[in-house]
Amino acid sequence: MHSLIRSAACIIVSLLTTAAHAKQVSVHDPVMAKEGNTFYLFSTGPGITFYSSPDMRNWKEEGRVFPGEPAWAKKAAPSFNDHIWAPDIYFHDGKYYLYYSVSGFGKNTSGIGVTTNATLNPRAANYQWQDQGMVLQSIPGRDNWNAIDPNIVDDSSGTPWMSFGSFWSGIKMVKLDASRTRLAEPQAWHTIAQRTRPAGVPEEEAGPAEIEAPHILKKNGYYYLFVSWGLCCKKEASTYHVVMGRSKQVTGPYLDRTGKDMAKGGGSLLIDGNAQWKGVGHNSAYTIDGKDLLVMHAYETTDNYLQKLKILDIKWDKDGWPTVDPQDLNRYQSKQQ
Repeated sequence: MHSLIRSAACIIVSLLTTAAHAKQVSVHDPVMAKEGNTFYLFSTGPGITFYSSPDMRNWKEEGRVFPGEPAWAKKAAPSFNDHIWAPDIYFHDGKYYLYYSVSGFGKNTSGIGVTTNATLNPRAANYQWQDQGMVLQSIPGRDNWNAIDPNIVDDSSGTPWMSFGSFWSGIKMVKLDASRTRLAEPQAWHTIAQRTRPAGVPEEEAGPAEIEAPHILKKNGYYYLFVSWGLCCKKEASTYHVVMGRSKQVTGPYLDRTGKDMAKGGGSLLIDGNAQWKGVGHNSAYTIDGKDLLVMHAYETTDNYLQKLKILDIKWDKDGWPTVDPQDLNRYQSKQQ
């Protein structure tokens, strides 16, 4: 009898251990869209990694968007190694636009491109990504900004704007033309978020003023700007966290809870890492089916700091600011099929 009890206990422990270590979706810089009844997730990875899901928890890996590499990638970033960074998915007038970036790590030898498709369903007859080429390029010695981490938002008149950027002189915003594949002329540029860059840091260096990954959510008469401060990709030393501000105008100024301009170092904390989860950040944010959602990655301490997908509910406080429950980092568990 005792041996049977011990055997049963061992089986239970084994099942619990297997469940605890079921394969979760491992992504960096996730963005999401819903087409029909299916959710699609795109992330940094070889050729842009993407997944599909019926419920935002069970995800099927669908492969890569680019079977090869973008034709222009090596010219813009000679050290490009097939990893395409930080995509953004955007829908307009019956067409999906997938913006993406190529870069050398720690350099502003970078470019942002866009590819388009009539559908996100890889099994649809009309599924075909058509690369529209480079939208924007940053060149060391010429530009003190970095052309990565694009995000597209339409203003109240329907004009598209692209925010982007990392380190250097912060987060920029530039107007796109009606095609949404090129800059509008005459060009309209703005700095919407920045951190103080220490004096004496050479312009060609990224510097310690860590800011990147802008994403803008339109809600309740405001544009809410989320950015990530700190360092990603450093395992236990990762300090990534999400800060925010808001503006009545798409071009800013984006003010934090205290009224400080994000272009002058402002930013109110939305979510930080904890003992279980490090490197929390590079988020996107959406209103889908009446729910507001924060999508991001976080590094799990007990799994050698492997990056995992996190989708958290956004609530709103009495002053109209978004809030999330840090306990949802533990509650949300994706499952890769």
